[in-house]
This record gives sequence, C-alpha cells and structure tokens, in this order.
Amino acid sequence: MTEKVSALYQQPLPEELYLRLGEALAGKQVQVFFRADDIGPLDAGFIRMMELFQKYQMPLCLAVVPMWMNKDRWQAMSRFIPDDLLWCWHQHGYAHSNHEARGKKNEFGESRPEGDVRRDLELGRQRLAEILGPAFCSVFTPPWNRCSPVALQLLSELGFKAVSRSGGVQPQADLPDLYVNVDLHTGKETALSTAMDRLLADWKRGVEQGRLGIMLHHQRMNEHSFFLLEQLFKILQSREGIALRTFRKLL
Repeated sequence: MTEKVSALYQQPLPEELYLRLGEALAGKQVQVFFRADDIGPLDAGFIRMMELFQKYQMPLCLAVVPMWMNKDRWQAMSRFIPDDLLWCWHQHGYAHSNHEARGKKNEFGESRPEGDVRRDLELGRQRLAEILGPAFCSVFTPPWNRCSPVALQLLSELGFKAVSRSGGVQPQADLPDLYVNVDLHTGKETALSTAMDRLLADWKRGVEQGRLGIMLHHQRMNEHSFFLLEQLFKILQSREGIALRTFRKLL
C-alpha cells in the first residue's frame, strides 16, 4: 500500500528546522514514544523503518492490524527479534475498514451496532494474542485515531490497558490515553512552509506537555522523511532529560 507523501518531504528540509527542534528540548524533561501505524505486510518501507529503529536502538510502538497479520508474516518478523523490549506490538482496529457512509472515516464509529463493535474488538484481540503470543501488548489504537463512546467502553470491559489516539480527540476515555501529538506523515498541508510550521508547533506543544508522541506511517515515507527520522533520533539521543519509552513503560 502506497500513500501520498506529505508536503514536508517534497524536497530536502532546511538545517534550521533541526536546530529549532533541538532547541525546543533544551532544559526540558520529556517522555518520548514513537507509534507506527498500519503494521502487517513486510514491505520495503516497513523493513527500512525497522532497520533504522534497530540501528539507533530506539523504542517503537507498532500498531498491528489484526486482519493484516498472519503466522507467516509474524514468522518473517523474526529478523527483528519480536520479543525485544524495544518493540511494543499492539492492536490497530480489526480490518482497518471504514464503516461510515458519510463524514470522517471510522472503523468503530457511532453508526455500528454495539454487537458488531464488540465482535470485531474481541476477534482482533484474540487473533493477535494467538499469533503474537507474549509479544502482544493489550493497547488499542483505533484507525484514523477515532472511535465511538461505545467502543471506548467496550475496550475497558474487554480488559484493554490503554487506548492511543490523537491528542484532544473526543470523547474522553476512561482508559489511559497514550495519545500522539506529532504527526509526521498525514498532514493535509500543501506547502512546505505551513507543514514545517505545524510540525514545529506540535513538537513544542508536546515538549511543554512533557510527552512527545510521534506518529509514523511507513507507507508515506520517502528519502527525505527517512532522513528527518534519523535526525530526530540523533537529536533525542543527544539531549539530557529525554526518556525514550514504549507503551509498556508508560503504563
């Protein structure tokens, strides 16, 4: 699956951007996690992303679509040592399918009957628990970062430990919300300047909140976005006060 590349990566990014991202961290105590969505196939972008995280020994939370994962694909993941504590494999919806006839995309939106929502949540969790075994972490990331109040209540009833959406998304959850607040790849900006402004604003806001949750979509990555990701690793690893985390650590 190939998706549109953000305006942020249509050309090399200026050095000033990296300087400003680093400056925002000066003297701050910040927890940082990376969350990679839409995990399943081992395509070239996914493999390159994982190899980069391995190279820098950076923790990563992987949101796995249950119906995109099978035993053969999980076996192929062995090259990345799936039980390594660097990784946190968790649930990303069920089939990553939109069930809304109008409005914003949503797999677990208000138009779906409660029984259907429960069934998909349970089947997805059972499938990943069976395939991933002890590597599976009981955290739920809804596709498109949104779901209904009914879905949130069912997650709690089914024993999920946390949900991970976008910061400020409604409704509020009773479960801990390990939300992302820096979106590296799915911004709607059409100009580089506005995309950089949004990235810097989100980054600074996360720093002030004491936690940076950085969302990745490897299907949207090109050479410029892989370069930015590597620079972020270098910036984060060079600063005191940065605590690199997975969901397990945050919980």
